[in-house]
Amino acid sequence: MNVKVRGLIRLTRWSEYLTWVVPLSAFGSILALRATGGLPDWRLPLAIVANSLVVAYAFMINDIVDAPDDAREEHRKARNPVSCGEISPAEGWIASLLVAGITLGAFALLGQAAFITGAVTLVISHLYSWKPIRLKALPVLDVISHVLMLSTLLFVAGYVSYDPNILSVWPVVLAMTLVSVYGQLYNQLRDYEMDKAAKLNNTSIVIGAGASKILMYAALVGAGAALIYAVVAGIIPLWVVAVPILLSPLLVLMRNGADSRGTKAVDISGSVQNRVLVIANVTVSVWIIALLLRLG
Repeated sequence: MNVKVRGLIRLTRWSEYLTWVVPLSAFGSILALRATGGLPDWRLPLAIVANSLVVAYAFMINDIVDAPDDAREEHRKARNPVSCGEISPAEGWIASLLVAGITLGAFALLGQAAFITGAVTLVISHLYSWKPIRLKALPVLDVISHVLMLSTLLFVAGYVSYDPNILSVWPVVLAMTLVSVYGQLYNQLRDYEMDKAAKLNNTSIVIGAGASKILMYAALVGAGAALIYAVVAGIIPLWVVAVPILLSPLLVLMRNGADSRGTKAVDISGSVQNRVLVIANVTVSVWIIALLLRLG
């Protein structure tokens, strides 16, 4: 029983995404509170939980579907609880369906807009790995679906939990989308040789490593420009910018040469991913505390 429980917990791969799902979800809710003049309540933690669950579903389906392929490589086999035999595919599917049901229930409590956003995210998360469709194996669609289910829609769900007028923060939506484009292209470049050997046809392999790097860096530049515009337009308060600036020495002090997945960074941007996530979490936490202090 302990092995089964451990396998089910490992199937969620929670440690791989909470560091960015939590601040991304909270960021959306905080901006909505700023727009409406409201204060944090139960919806903020529930939005974080709902988004964490929908991402857990995406990772669970991915490992269940990819279990036969992962079993061929020792490292991947050990990481995948279905491949290594800790749980059966049937047990994985049952657990995934339970997570999907709880996820939809959580989004329903957040209102109609959040429920629709969460349901769309859940569908994309399923189709991303499900072999009859397998969006992650289709050029361009692999990037689009990844961006939607692991960034854009998570931010939107956090925002519309408080305010349905998501267009009022379009520069931030654009920035979060472009950051995720960078993330997906980075992941594909990291696995480029292995995916090429496996004869996959994802976006990076189709357009080539050189073009992928150009797009990756262009996405980062675009995201930065969109965030600067959001500050200038008053969507993000200027004082919040001071927090990451004050924490910027972490970019130098925390050196480990690994990216956010713990693998060797393929470039300098990968080597600072963990430090940027730390800064993002601290910044959002400070912003939430500032909002709560208004209660006094």
